Amino acid sequence: MDPLDHIDDAVAAAAFRRLVRHLRHRTDAQNVELMGLAGFCRNCLSDWVGEAGGLDRETAREAIYGVPYAEWKARHQTEATPEQLARMAESVKRNG
Repeated sequence: MDPLDHIDDAVAAAAFRRLVRHLRHRTDAQNVELMGLAGFCRNCLSDWVGEAGGLDRETAREAIYGVPYAEWKARHQTEATPEQLARMAESVKRNG
């Protein structure tokens, strides 16, 4: 059995909330960079939350971003470079 399955749900929820708050604080960490390095980003987290909780996309994104997605995007998202997009595409290929 995976040791992850032995973590108490309350502990896992607290760690998840801490991760989300960290990502809210680190607006300099662009989604395209997260995708390029780790193969997931804030949008992935919001999709997973939406799927798990039966939330629509905008509600789930607001839960992760802390504000409506369009607002976060206008304030913090920069234009992705061709290099970032290529790194992201290569990283996503490794996702299962």
